[in-house]
Amino acid sequence: MKTDLSKILTISGQSGLFLYLSQARNGVIVEALADKKRSCFGMKSKVTTLEDISIYTDEGEVKLKDVFLKMKSSLGENDAPSAKSGDKELCDFFSGVLPDYDRDRFHVSHMKKVVTWYNILKTYASLDFETKEAGETEKTEEETKA
Repeated sequence: MKTDLSKILTISGQSGLFLYLSQARNGVIVEALADKKRSCFGMKSKVTTLEDISIYTDEGEVKLKDVFLKMKSSLGENDAPSAKSGDKELCDFFSGVLPDYDRDRFHVSHMKKVVTWYNILKTYASLDFETKEAGETEKTEEETKA
């Protein structure tokens, strides 16, 4: 099953990743990927989809999905380094995966989030991501069947 990063959320102040389930009257209803517990977060919570996150490089920005794919091709079936790894180990890892990352704006704290999210997706979802083109193709096929 492919993962739709537009439905995978990170919520400020909460650990882990969440799957968007529904809009509530005063916020969103989500399910934690790790333990499948459902929660409702109000409109004051800072909610961001993984699809909307990019990493600064010397040439501009790279979507998080593309970084995850580069990590997957570099790591194979192995997990990413732990967020508790040393700063040098994380910097060395990202130098190999994304050599032109902006060293002034992409900090070790960001690297820790990215490797944590990667490992959560690898364990509880899939690193095979949906693309908008695939979704449009499926709609076209469904329209053809109708």
